[in-house]
Amino acid sequence: MAQVAAVVHRRVVETAAGVGDDPLPAPSRAAVVELARQVDPLLAPSAVTAVADTVLARTTGVGPLQPFLADEEVAEVMVNGDGSVWLERGGRLERTPLRLETDEVMGIIERVTAPLGRRVDRHRPTVDARLPDGSRVHAVVPPVAVDGPSLTIRRFRVRRVRLRSFCDTEVATLLERFVRRRANMVVSGGTGAGKTTLLNALAAVIGEDERVVTVEDTAELRLPGAHVVRLEARPAGPEGEDGIPLGELVRTALRMRPDRIVVGETRGPEALAVLAAMNTGHEGSLSTLHANSAPDALRRLETMVLSASSGLPLPAVREHIAAAVDVIVQVSRSAGRRTITSVEEVEDVGEGRVSTRPLVRGGEVVADPIRPRLRRPS
Repeated sequence: MAQVAAVVHRRVVETAAGVGDDPLPAPSRAAVVELARQVDPLLAPSAVTAVADTVLARTTGVGPLQPFLADEEVAEVMVNGDGSVWLERGGRLERTPLRLETDEVMGIIERVTAPLGRRVDRHRPTVDARLPDGSRVHAVVPPVAVDGPSLTIRRFRVRRVRLRSFCDTEVATLLERFVRRRANMVVSGGTGAGKTTLLNALAAVIGEDERVVTVEDTAELRLPGAHVVRLEARPAGPEGEDGIPLGELVRTALRMRPDRIVVGETRGPEALAVLAAMNTGHEGSLSTLHANSAPDALRRLETMVLSASSGLPLPAVREHIAAAVDVIVQVSRSAGRRTITSVEEVEDVGEGRVSTRPLVRGGEVVADPIRPRLRRPS
């Protein structure tokens, strides 16, 4: 049966290769079944079904990786350059018995990226994409990936995570109040700490009557509101053409009559546009960034804004940040559990300096906010 599956798979690939540079069409089950019967007319019906399942798994979607994505406990699937497949399950890494050939990995990458109008090759060796279910895909190929193509799939969790899963009731109540009072909030943390998940939980507090525009590199946010518009950046082509960066999308969002703007991740020059949005009547905006602490998040914001501005002095940048950002929420992951480790209020301490003031530390509320927008209503 394995030999028949190999022959059928080869013929399917050869047939698809004849369509030129267009995305490879997915073969139908009926076509694969008919081909299997042609290759071996004596195959039992159960064997024909098994051959069809094997071939379709290798020629559609993420193929042999699909069973891992169907596991609710799996958060990420990683394919290394040597073809080994690893999982993050329950907060821990584990190696699977599966090993993929280079052609199989490249086939998965092409099938995922082609419908989105993206491609990866030696001249553009990295690509971000998403699966139909919202899972995020990142691929790196040679020459950047020295040992062979590498693929990482961060699984999209359909299950909604509540804010109280990150913290106790007192802290959750505090953050819910900040969202309702339209505080501008930045969620900070390391890779895989749960920034996007926490951002989803915070945004779930936004009122149903508010119009929310989301801006992301790769669309991951799934906000529950009835009036949500989702925008996704587009990378430039091989010659640098037709790209739509995040900063341009933030400016586009400003013209769409948003009540709030939610930026999935601020990581570069778009930081200036994000702060401008927060400072121009769009209170209650939310975003994330990579940083190990709230003070580190401020420094990163400074660096990103300076990289986007032409001649804007550092004291002015800091004043801009202090006026725009109300709160930085730090999230981290330990032993597979994601928790809010601190909530800090941003304050202008004068003389061109900006700092943070702890409101929550170690899971406990330690101070009342000073900024008017953060105070309890009288």
